[in-house]
Amino acid sequence: MLAITTKSPYAVRALAELARRGGESPVPIGEIARAREVPVQFLEGLFATLRRAGVLQSQRGVKGGYRFARPPAEVTVLEVVELLEGDLGGDAQAAGAPWVEAVEAVKGVLRQMTIADVAESEKQAAGQPMYYI
Repeated sequence: MLAITTKSPYAVRALAELARRGGESPVPIGEIARAREVPVQFLEGLFATLRRAGVLQSQRGVKGGYRFARPPAEVTVLEVVELLEGDLGGDAQAAGAPWVEAVEAVKGVLRQMTIADVAESEKQAAGQPMYYI
């Protein structure tokens, strides 16, 4: 009913890294994979799906890599999840009202958060000092 595999969290983390590096020039997929500790081959498959869907653009060659086709502030986490996983909670209706409401709540949160929001939130979390007792 609400199945989210490892593909979505890995993709969102990698997209946040791509947003962080930003700019017009493409970022090599190997750099993103190393920075986010995601296997390159796995990330290649995820990014290929996102490229076909119009979220990313790719460039081949020595200076090749990936960049956003649209601004990261326009790409929602829900869009990424549904591109990789399919319709989130598509079968909830058959399970009844509580499940429909639960799915809509999750979708609402993911719909409001963009890749730019994730990147900003990671940036702020990284800047927070750690206190040990």
